[in-house]
Amino acid sequence: MTKFIRLFMAALRGSEGNYTSGSINRAIFMLSVPMVLEMVMESLFAIVDVFFVAKISTEAVATVGLTESVLTIVYSVGIGLSTAATALVSRRVGEGNAREAGKSVAQVILVSVTVALLIGIPGALFAPEILRAMGGDEHLIANGSGFTRLIFASSPVIVLLYTLSGCLRGAGEASVAMRSLWIANGFNIILCPIFIFGWGPIPEMGVIGSAVATTIGRSAGALYQLVSLMRNGRSVQLETATFQPNAAIIRNLLSIAAGGTAQFLVGSASWVFLTRILSTFGSDIVAGYTIAIRIMIFTIMPSWGMANAAATLVGQNLGAQQPERAETSAWRAAFCNMLFLLSVGILFYIGAAEIVGIFNRDPKVVDIAVQCLRIFCLGYVFFAYGMVISQALNGAGDTRTPTIINVVCFWIIEVPLAYLLANSLAWGPTGVFWSVAFSESLLAVIAVLVFRRGRWKLVQV
Repeated sequence: MTKFIRLFMAALRGSEGNYTSGSINRAIFMLSVPMVLEMVMESLFAIVDVFFVAKISTEAVATVGLTESVLTIVYSVGIGLSTAATALVSRRVGEGNAREAGKSVAQVILVSVTVALLIGIPGALFAPEILRAMGGDEHLIANGSGFTRLIFASSPVIVLLYTLSGCLRGAGEASVAMRSLWIANGFNIILCPIFIFGWGPIPEMGVIGSAVATTIGRSAGALYQLVSLMRNGRSVQLETATFQPNAAIIRNLLSIAAGGTAQFLVGSASWVFLTRILSTFGSDIVAGYTIAIRIMIFTIMPSWGMANAAATLVGQNLGAQQPERAETSAWRAAFCNMLFLLSVGILFYIGAAEIVGIFNRDPKVVDIAVQCLRIFCLGYVFFAYGMVISQALNGAGDTRTPTIINVVCFWIIEVPLAYLLANSLAWGPTGVFWSVAFSESLLAVIAVLVFRRGRWKLVQV
């Protein structure tokens, strides 16, 4: 136990950066712990904002919801660039080329700010029109456009928080990325009630106050990330001179990022269509499904930590010309993830009713949520391998293959199958749940088969 505590504390401190030698199990643990905590902090942003905004009015919550739905574009760009950043930086770190790693980080920053401004400026200028297009009434638009305008204006900070985290993960500095989210959330938690409800000389701002607090928190987190990268020196040499645009690196970055962005959009859009199919069966069905999804997403956060760890290990070891160690790292991370999700799946299957009951007591809602959760649990072993192996391919710089797999499994199979089972075969909502379990399992099988072929070992980034 003492040894475990020492290792856990070492992971939080981030005492290592290069993982091309030594124990693979230790490397997975050292990377996974801070990455898991980073994922939890990321999800906490939305929870904190909704918690305080809900105390203003239902209209304020609707404003946040409508804005966030459109802001998915910004998030998808951030996630895509973050995926590319991890692939590029980890490869250079594995090669032992700190200066080239610094050049990659500099290009990531330049591209992040440029792309975010291209999205953020129109979003800020046309905030009322965006809310109107999303179905907001005139009263909501009058009171909420300020929130939407400020959130879109902060797009560069939103994207940088994602992409700099990707750079840090690629450099093996997952603990710094984790701490940056702690800082961002700390500011947000403290400032949200102050700016929303007013305190001392600070006036009551309402829903706009939430945007102010969130923007300050994200800015503080991004600044901490940037300063940490500037001071790194070991694996990344980020200097003023490296901020000159480099066409070759930018082309490479955008090529990889396109696949990462597409993966997120393909997955997100498919869930929208599944919700649309379920909505035909009534609001109780949608409520139960939503609760089950939220529970599932929160519990697989540790899994994403292990998947991101696999991406870093694959990238670094390919850079160090150790493809076999890269492959072994991915399989080891997938196996650890399988053990974790298998345990969670058994727990959820047995205690589904009690877990769902924490969130809702309506018998109809609980019944649907329990059905959904139990069916999803049957695919957890496959989910474990699917998410890790897909991220391993991303870490190798091959974002195209997971994108194609996502399109096939989510759009060619999952959505049509959901409609067929739910409506044509009259399975109802259960048909949608089974389509998700089947499609995610199929995705894992395809990803494993593709990974075994080994072509990802030859990808140049």
